[in-house]
Amino acid sequence: MFAVIFKAEVGEQDQEYLDMAEQLRQLAFDKYNCQDFVAVTEGAQEIAISYWQSEQDIQAWHKDSTHLTAQKLGREKWYRSYSVQVVEITREYGANEPPFYLAVRLCGKSSNMAGFC
Repeated sequence: MFAVIFKAEVGEQDQEYLDMAEQLRQLAFDKYNCQDFVAVTEGAQEIAISYWQSEQDIQAWHKDSTHLTAQKLGREKWYRSYSVQVVEITREYGANEPPFYLAVRLCGKSSNMAGFC
């Protein structure tokens, strides 16, 4: 299991941004095997974490034409700065819920794991 951590300083977020974000989210799930996605914003800071089964899926997603268009628009107007980290998850633990990677293996994709299958 891999995670992509996107951190940004937010610039202008217009309706085009909101529409593109929703379109990209669906595309990542439907075509590129994204397993989960969560994003939060506090002030001008945004962090988004997406989970993937393989690095190949992440690389294919990165090269998608719609995603490339969004990257260009992000650099031009939506973000003042950003960084991306791709990490392999080697261990996971918590309390009162199954590890995410186990839940994905047993139940398939889920955007929130509510009810654990």
